[in-house]
Amino acid sequence: MRQLLAVALGLVVLAASACSAPAPPRSDAPSATPAGPATLPAPTGAHPVGTTALYLKDTSRPDPWNLDVDARELKVTLWYPTERRDGQRAPYMTPKESELTLKGLRVAGVPNDTLSRTRTNAVQDAEPAGRKLPLVVLSPGFTKPVSTLTSLAEDLASRGYVVAGIDHTYESYATTFPDGRVAECLACDSDTDPGFGTGVVQGRAADVSFVLDHLTSTWDGSDLIDRSRIAMAGQSIGGASAMAAMLTDSRVRAGIDMDGTTYARIPKSGFSRPFMFIGSPQHTPGGRDNSWDRDWKLLTGWKRWLVLSDAEHQSFTDGPLLAGALGIKPLPGVLPAARSAELTRTYVAAFLDQHLKSQREPLLDKPSSRYPEVKFCPGTYCSA
Repeated sequence: MRQLLAVALGLVVLAASACSAPAPPRSDAPSATPAGPATLPAPTGAHPVGTTALYLKDTSRPDPWNLDVDARELKVTLWYPTERRDGQRAPYMTPKESELTLKGLRVAGVPNDTLSRTRTNAVQDAEPAGRKLPLVVLSPGFTKPVSTLTSLAEDLASRGYVVAGIDHTYESYATTFPDGRVAECLACDSDTDPGFGTGVVQGRAADVSFVLDHLTSTWDGSDLIDRSRIAMAGQSIGGASAMAAMLTDSRVRAGIDMDGTTYARIPKSGFSRPFMFIGSPQHTPGGRDNSWDRDWKLLTGWKRWLVLSDAEHQSFTDGPLLAGALGIKPLPGVLPAARSAELTRTYVAAFLDQHLKSQREPLLDKPSSRYPEVKFCPGTYCSA
């Protein structure tokens, strides 16, 4: 299960599976003087973006990783449209979370608070604008906080979506709760166990259902969300969890797996809700990962399988955007950070606009000369 990964936050990945944890940086990885705090690209939609955090407790089940805890605690970060353009920008993560993340990834040579100084675009605790907006649930890769999907989340919120990013407690290097407790990665000691991936996606599917229960009913802002327009996207095992959540919760109408090996098994009768695979060349048909080949045959509704030339496992996250702050130069031939962010934002938004807003998106019908890196698979246009 553990395969060779590369530099900080998986910035340059040689090979990856949905559960892989980063290995130490390679001794020959290009490095440079850190360029100062990273700045996430501005959202492309019409709306300013607000954000806030919720802390939820599911008393109906024990935590799957901490045997001393009889309830599942979750941190959920919300991004949403707002009318407020000024105000304090939300922190990317806390200094302690930055320290533990860099330690877990074995990144040295930069201040411990480097990631916490990343500049975001969303206004902290701004008042939401609008009602009955579509909801997108985001789930991050293993060991990563959901903050590593902030660029995508901010962009979707600027386009009129409510985004709920879930930090799956004890599955990332650090999750901070309101009383100051920091939950570290207990699952990291188990990721080579047989059946680990299957267990993780089942647990995350339960997390998603609990969060949806809260956001659409008991949360005092529930009128912000249109219960009939819910989708889920995730990177790595978060993408695998999108499939798992859809199989167990019919409220999730559409899903996206960004470069994640899938584990939840689709019934032989097939699965008809819209689903999109978007990944790196390891997911080309016949490539190192055959789970998409297996599942593609069982997707009986609207579906797409997109492969980005020169993408790596973390190209669908903020990882490449943070490289300069960590003093890491991208390797030759790897999709540039700004371009990978643009492609991810563009195709994820197109999928969601089509399936949650009923907008026809010709971009999803065939290859585009504007985005020649995007290959449609399987078929004539699909190649590594």
